[in-house]
Amino acid sequence: MNYKIEGGNLPVLLVQLEAGEQMVCEGGSMSWMDDEIEMKTEGGGVGKMFGRMFTGESLFQNRYVANRAGEIAFASSFPGSIRAIEVTPDKPVIAQKSAFLASFGNIDISVFFQKKLKTGVFGGEGFLMQKFSGNGIVFIEIDGSAVEYDIPAGDCKIIDTGYLACMDGTCSIDTRTVKGVKNVLFGGEGLFNTVVNGPGHVVLQTMPIQKTAMAINPYIVTSSN
Repeated sequence: MNYKIEGGNLPVLLVQLEAGEQMVCEGGSMSWMDDEIEMKTEGGGVGKMFGRMFTGESLFQNRYVANRAGEIAFASSFPGSIRAIEVTPDKPVIAQKSAFLASFGNIDISVFFQKKLKTGVFGGEGFLMQKFSGNGIVFIEIDGSAVEYDIPAGDCKIIDTGYLACMDGTCSIDTRTVKGVKNVLFGGEGLFNTVVNGPGHVVLQTMPIQKTAMAINPYIVTSSN
């Protein structure tokens, strides 16, 4: 398998498969492909189907198998970036809901539950995220551009709501209250921030879809009137 990502801020993942190789993606994610590639739709069990539904993905996944060498393409659903993340048995990856685009290899997708009530309610990422484990490559969608950091053990990164795209499974999420009444009332950052604790790698995104929707909403309301 060889791949390349093209398209700038409207990216597409182009994957060249050899005979017998296969890709898995969410239903509806395939954009175009060669005739040498065959599609198979599968659910993977009731538990996994509902787990995908709760994390914003489709109930069913599509498996694309190359009968002979050919190309398949997966376009991003939102202006931003596509990142290839390597997953190994000792390095699972946690990502925001709806991040999954496609995968190659033996990748298992499951639900990641926030264990702390305060983190789930106020952390900005919700109670449910996606967990990718196994051995292979997962391709995820990033809202806007991606900025990556390695957080050492004992250190952390303070993140505003919606800016966390994915992190290593070795990282943990917590919340931190913004200090100072003036900061809370007039700082524009709300009452809580998300805190990602190391050690591990973290990918942040510059244009969270929620904030983009809030920014353009006044113009949509104005134009509709």
